[in-house]
Amino acid sequence: MTWETRALDLLRAGPPTPLIELPAAAPGVRLLLKDESAQPTGSLRHRHARVLFRQAVLDGLVTEGTPVVEATGGNAAVAQAWFARRLGLPYIVVMPGARGEERARPVEELGGECRFVTPPLAIYDAARRVAREAGGHFLDQFGRAAEHDLADELFAQVLPDWVVVGAGTGATSAALGRRARHGSGELRDRPRVAVADPENSAYFPGWTLDEPAYATGMPSRVEGIGRPRMEPGFRPDLVDVVVPVPDAASVAAARRIRAVTGLAVGASSGTALWAALELVERLRAKGEGGTVVSVVGDAHPRHLATCHDDGWAAAKGLDWRAHADEVLRRTS
Repeated sequence: MTWETRALDLLRAGPPTPLIELPAAAPGVRLLLKDESAQPTGSLRHRHARVLFRQAVLDGLVTEGTPVVEATGGNAAVAQAWFARRLGLPYIVVMPGARGEERARPVEELGGECRFVTPPLAIYDAARRVAREAGGHFLDQFGRAAEHDLADELFAQVLPDWVVVGAGTGATSAALGRRARHGSGELRDRPRVAVADPENSAYFPGWTLDEPAYATGMPSRVEGIGRPRMEPGFRPDLVDVVVPVPDAASVAAARRIRAVTGLAVGASSGTALWAALELVERLRAKGEGGTVVSVVGDAHPRHLATCHDDGWAAAKGLDWRAHADEVLRRTS
């Protein structure tokens, strides 16, 4: 068996992640969480990492011993390091800013190497340079079209009226939108796709203005989603609506998920839930029933020191209590 054959076997999809039902204060409406924290590396980025590696192997860009390089941080880096380790490949990630042990440790424990670059937007050019110097391959999660299987898996579990996800690279919302629009015949009643967008992100104003080059130049305060520019992987034509979400509301909704499920989710999952609740409210106002699915991006104890911590929220100027009663009302 060749290395490529073994690699593709290791890069097969795993078992489906579960759906968790939340109460919805709207008659005839089901509110479900698609729990991507159940992935082996604990986040939705696991799917994207798997398909990036798989496509690179299929294209002959990654072979046995090829160093793999990426410009990213957080869950994406952890997921990619996990796959690189399984494939026996060197992995180098270029992260923005000064070195932080909390960011570096999970990657290094998986055998990866972390390099830190300032200013943050310089990480892409730095990663390309590192890949050239190492004779390796730059995965380029933001620029490379690579569709994962969340849509197929979800629509096999349930056919929702709406599915809500935050946008990082934009790949997940594009995959969902493409499958919803151009899927096979069994999708007679097309699901609609909503993107939940935090403050400072370019996706909501760029989508509203139909301006693919829109940029805010400001970083998102919600880890994992929101971008200061419209990324190439984001497909506004495959999205039915983009819902702007206050960061404080994201924190309140993340805390509600934890209270109901016990999952220490990140603020990005709260962003998606708040947007999902807005869509539930629209269905209620029209007197319609239906199913709304909100994607849980990850869950990790480190979030207990961020969006679930009162001191952290206060330092960020996020008055989550102003939204907590509304979240409780809509999920009771």
